[in-house]
Amino acid sequence: MITVITPQHQFEYAGAAVNVFHANKGEGLPRHQHEYSHATLCTAGSCIVRKENVEKILSLASGPVNLRENEWHEIEALEDGAVFINIFAKGK
Repeated sequence: MITVITPQHQFEYAGAAVNVFHANKGEGLPRHQHEYSHATLCTAGSCIVRKENVEKILSLASGPVNLRENEWHEIEALEDGAVFINIFAKGK
């Protein structure tokens, strides 16, 4: 079970909204979906992104993953000190 966290930082830049999450193992965003796409990337530690029939581990070495609109997904930190970022169109 994923413990829900809120963004450590939220800001807008050049038409994009950016949410930065600092998470410890087992924390993140449980299964959800929304009406907009967003990119997710991990900049410290590692996280797992789960969506229908797919699990992908993200780390600093991996690239971002695109999560499509209306597609259920969840993001979970796999270790303490993980940082992941969600980027989406401003106003969503």
